[in-house]
This record gives sequence, C-alpha cells and structure tokens, in this order.
Amino acid sequence: MKKILIFDVNETLLDLAILDPEFEKLFGEANVRKEWFGQFIQSAFVTIITDTYQPFGKIGSTAFDMIAEKHGIIVAESDKMSLMGKIAQLPPHPEVEAALKKLKEHGFQMATLTNSTYEVVEKQLQNADIRQYFDKVLSVDAIKKLKPAKESYEMAAKEFGVAASDLCLIAAHAWDISGALNAGCSGAFVARQGMVLDPLTPSPTLVGLTLMEIADQLIAAEPEI
Repeated sequence: MKKILIFDVNETLLDLAILDPEFEKLFGEANVRKEWFGQFIQSAFVTIITDTYQPFGKIGSTAFDMIAEKHGIIVAESDKMSLMGKIAQLPPHPEVEAALKKLKEHGFQMATLTNSTYEVVEKQLQNADIRQYFDKVLSVDAIKKLKPAKESYEMAAKEFGVAASDLCLIAAHAWDISGALNAGCSGAFVARQGMVLDPLTPSPTLVGLTLMEIADQLIAAEPEI
C-alpha cells in the first residue's frame, strides 16, 4: 500500500514571499514578513502549550500587531486587513503543480493538513489552481488542535481510516515534521531556502530541495514506502 501523502500548505506549497512588497510598504523593509511569520508560529505554539485554541487567522493578525508594536509603527486597520486578505491569494512555488500532478498520476492519495481554517485553505488552493490534486482538504480547526500537536496528525489518519504509520507528512517546517514523526507518521522535508531540520528530533525519511525532488523520491521508493 502506498503512503497517503499529507501536505502542509503555507511555505510548503504556497509562497509567502508575495507578501514582501506589502511589508516593505508598511514597515520599510521586506524582511519584516519573516519576522511576522516567526511570531505567528511562536504565538500558535503558545496556544498549543496552554491549551487555549485560537483560529489561525486570528493568531496571524495578533502577531502582526505585536510586530508593529515592536517596530513602533501604527498600521491602519484597513491596511492590515488588506495584507491579511492576500494570504488567500498566495501563488504556488514554481515546481508545485507539476510535482502534485506527477504524484497524482502515480496513484498517490493526497490531502492537505493545515493550521488555517477550512474556508481559508479552500480559497488558497482554488486561487493557486491546485485544489484538483487533493482527495481531501483537512484543517485542524475541526478538532481545535494546531500542528504540531499529536492529535492533528491522528485526525488525518482517522479521516482516511488508516493508522498514522500509513501517512507521510510533507512540509517545509522542521516543527511540522517533528510533530508528524512523534505521531507515528513518516515525513518528507522540503528544504526550501532558509529551512533546516531540528537536530534534537528524529530525521525524516526523505529530504529534498524542492517538492519535485520529494515527488521523485516518493515514486522511486515504491512500494517500500
């Protein structure tokens, strides 16, 4: 049996760099986008640790406010909402569609597993024109447990009626890979620019610089994976 492929969405499939000009306009430097996303993830982790779930979009909006305060900048609410709205319009990384198509043609079942709400991820996938490659669109909002909480990966396994060991989580974030491995899944790390694995946690089965490299490894590994 082939592994069922579960994909992270933001940064793994979709490119957040399109937001850089917006951050440069508001903060004077594009790199603040990375600072914001780092705060976004940190704040998300706090909700997991303290068991105080918040919708991912609300966490992102609050993280933006925190970064603005750190920089001593007052951003108009309309400008912030305009920027947040662009998250639903992120383009896929250049190789993503071809890689998904190749995996689909080789008979893999595929789903997204994202911290974003179902409504947001559906818009993202439709706008990026890659929705057709996924058998299921899964959001952890359904169980109010953000990744990398173990329950989020177990939810994905339950949705497919399989064991966690039958899933392979594909992500560009070390913390997501670590969470999946801890839940009993296998993992495939897309080592996009600036992304590295955590040496304190087990290594994933597959590592590639792009999703196409991961796709080729998954296909080559049949039926062993």
